[in-house]
Order: sequence, then C-alpha cells, then structure tokens
Amino acid sequence: MKEIFGNIPAIEFKGAKSRDPYSFKFYDAERVILGKKMKEHLPFAMAWWHNLCADGKDMFGNGTTDKSFGAKPMTLEHAKAKVDAGFEFMQKLGIEYFCWHDVDLVPEAANINETNRLLDEVSDYILQKMNATGIKCLWGTANMFSNARYMNGAGSTNSLDVYCFAAAQIKKALDITVKLGGKGYVFWGGREGYETLWNTDVAFEQENIADLMRMAVEYGRSIGFKGDFYIEPKPKEPMKHQYDFDAATAIGFLKAHGLDKDFKLNIEANHATLAGHTFRHELRISAINGMLGSIDANQGDFLLGWDTDEFPYDVYTATECMLEVLKAGGITGGFNFDAKTRRPSNTYADMFKAYILGMDTFALGLIKAAEIVEDGRIDEFIKRRYASFDCPLGKKVRDKKSTLTELAERASKLGAPALPESGEQEYLQSIINQILFG
Repeated sequence: MKEIFGNIPAIEFKGAKSRDPYSFKFYDAERVILGKKMKEHLPFAMAWWHNLCADGKDMFGNGTTDKSFGAKPMTLEHAKAKVDAGFEFMQKLGIEYFCWHDVDLVPEAANINETNRLLDEVSDYILQKMNATGIKCLWGTANMFSNARYMNGAGSTNSLDVYCFAAAQIKKALDITVKLGGKGYVFWGGREGYETLWNTDVAFEQENIADLMRMAVEYGRSIGFKGDFYIEPKPKEPMKHQYDFDAATAIGFLKAHGLDKDFKLNIEANHATLAGHTFRHELRISAINGMLGSIDANQGDFLLGWDTDEFPYDVYTATECMLEVLKAGGITGGFNFDAKTRRPSNTYADMFKAYILGMDTFALGLIKAAEIVEDGRIDEFIKRRYASFDCPLGKKVRDKKSTLTELAERASKLGAPALPESGEQEYLQSIINQILFG
C-alpha cells in the first residue's frame, strides 16, 4: 500500500539538542522514570476527529487543509482512507492508542440502520489494522451534539424520539468500543445544558441524563465492557449553563445519581480554562475523589472565550499535570490529543510537528514532575504546614472522633490563637523555577 505520508520519516528520539524537526527532543519511550517506562506513564492517543477530520474550518471561514487522503469525502472509501492515514500516522510517531466519535469513523447515512452498517464495515477494517500493528483503542463515544436533532441536547432533550435516537447511538458506539477492545467510553455532554429557565425543567433533564447513563452502564456490562465510563466536564460552550460545568459539578452529579462506581472523569486542560479553573485544579479535585480517569492533552487561549484546542506547549502546566498524575498513582485511561493545528498550519507535515510538540511537552513535564517528587522540598513543606494536627487532639480531628465540646474547651484555654505560620508561596514557587530551569 502506498504511503500517505511518504515524505515523513518515522519519528525517533534524538535528544534536547537535536535540530531535526522530525525528532523527539524529550519523549524517549523506553526511558525509565520512577520505576516505569515513559510510554507507560504517558499512554498517548490520537484523536480521530481533529487529526483525520478537521480541516481548519471555523465560524468565519472554510477549511484550509485537505483531509481527503486521496478519496472522495463523505464516502465509505474516504472512511477507509482515514483509517489508512491514521494507522500510518500513529506508527510513524510510536503512538499506541486512538479514540473516536461514531461520526468521525463514517458519515451519517439517511437512517441509523445504514449508518450502523457502515460502522460495522469500517470497524472491521480498523480491527484488521489493530491486529496487524498492535495499536489499541483508548476509548469511543457517540457524537450527540453536531446534528440539528440535538439542538436541545441528547439526554437533556425535550423530544422522546431524539432521546431514543441518542440511546441508539450510544448502544452502537458501545458495541464498536467493545469490538475494538476500548479501555473506556466517554460521555461528552456538548449540549447537555440550557439557555434559559423560562422553558426548562432542570430536574427532569438531569434525571433523564442520569437514566441514559445508567442504561449505558447496564448495556455495556451486559456485552462484556469492563472499562471505565467517563464524563468530560465541559463549561459554557456551547450551552450557556452546562450541567457538566467542571469536575466538582460532574462528581456531584454522579454521586447524586449513584453513578460514581462506574464513572470517572476525562479532564481537558482547555475546559478547565473555560470553567475559570487551572488544569491542575480539575485534576486534583478528580483525584481526591478517586475519579481521575483520562486526560485530554491540549491547552486553551486565555484571551479567547471558546475551545481553541491548541497543542500543548506550556511546560509549566504540563509539569503540574504530571505531578498530579504521579501523586494519583497514574491514570486508568490515557493522554488523548484533543488538539488541532492552527488554521494556517495546513500541511501533513504540520500534523506531525504538532504531535511532536505535544508529546515532547508532556514528556518534559513528566521529567520535571519526577524531579519535584525526588527533590522532596514541596512535600516536606506541606507536611510541616499541617503539623499542628499531629498532636493527640489533632489526630482525633483527623480520625473524625472529636466533638465540638472538646474543641471549644481547647479554644477557651487559648484565649485567642496565634496566626498560622506563613504559607511561603513565593519560596515554593522559586523551588519550582529552580527545578524547571536551574
């Protein structure tokens, strides 16, 4: 079979001083860090939608990149050409996983039965490629936001027929996920929210969303899906009031509806920005609730109020991310590059260079996060900061055995407590700069 990216070599690690644009400067897959190979810390995944489908089109202009891969768009031939392109791309970069929406794989047909037939045929072709290359499926999902039928959401829709159609899409996407051995299944609630309360029954909509997820779990387990289900928190865009606004909101929703045993969170850096949080905050909130599952490795633009999905290049943020992942003991999912090249970066070469950038950024973040762990000063400081709780009464507080009465008795003997010791934020930040740049 003729190479689609014949002028692009296989990407190899050549070190930080390499000037070769088609080389990794920091991502060394076999390098061992804190007892694990770098590729085990960083199970990278290609996003089918951005890498093989997105052509640079935005709300102000047409596409700038040819993603036909030599086939007529919106045909079965094109769907298979994307498979060929995707697997060649992943092999050349050493990427071991991919993830997808149903409509990324095939164009929607006139009816769902025909769409499902196309999905069966293309997923058979994908499975052949997986068996031949060893590349695996990270997760699948159903696109329940692009089609006009989902103008009011999928689980949150006011139409029973649309709700049934969403259920049918989820069912088929789960079938394909199991067929491809996917490690997870994602609910990306792109339109699960509302514009105004004048026409919205919030309680009804949230119950319906939860019931759709519950049915998905029951069906998935019945056909042998053993992986995690994920919610991807998504603020503001496109609905004004998203039901899955941030990690804390999504966790509260899952616990309120008894879904927290089967679901974890897929955290995206750009969505954290839109929610007014840091990426690290969303990771920490997920981790302390035992729900850090998978990561969309991208970044946003602080000057723009929408999802720009840029390839990550901020090493400071990547280091914070990897520190949270290391502290959590790793993740059950992977690092999916839900990122797209900028509109003027419109060549196949740009696709490779973008992934090299993203993989190197997170590799460097991992290296520096490990150095922070091994340095130990940050952890030691945090332990000291809460040392007052190491006394017998403090231990009772930690063990949830104290009472208001005994705490009040201690307060009465103090008269007034001294101010807490300094948080020394600036000193700690200087330690981080020393490790990153020293």
